[in-house]
Amino acid sequence: MTSPEMRASDRDRDRVADTLREHMAQGRLTLEEFNERLELVYSSKTYGELARLTADLPDIDLNNLPARQPQAERRPAKAVDKGLKGAWAAWAMASSINWVIWLIVSVTSFEFIYPWPLWVMGPWGAVLLVTTVFYRMSGGGKDRD
Repeated sequence: MTSPEMRASDRDRDRVADTLREHMAQGRLTLEEFNERLELVYSSKTYGELARLTADLPDIDLNNLPARQPQAERRPAKAVDKGLKGAWAAWAMASSINWVIWLIVSVTSFEFIYPWPLWVMGPWGAVLLVTTVFYRMSGGGKDRD
């Protein structure tokens, strides 16, 4: 039997991280709770610290997990959809702010200034567009029942 004061190894921390991932996949932990605990896992030094991170969770045998659903049967992660929407919203906000700054400078200087906001929104928008298109083509964003 190991003592709670005994130092834990990297392998021990990885095993607890895998356990937390499984609990998150089963819906026992939110993404925020998982991230908080995962951060604590990799800063833990002893078995006692690691045990406290899973004390409120049931035991899981990581070697005997139920078979995972095939990729085609999985529901898309809503977090990815929210992430894409958030990325597009950030792009739109930053682009709008840059265009307003450009317009103010152009109007107050009484001359046409090169439309530099295109260099901000163009590459960023292109990357977002490609990401969104490939995500949609891979079947993301469609609910399957």
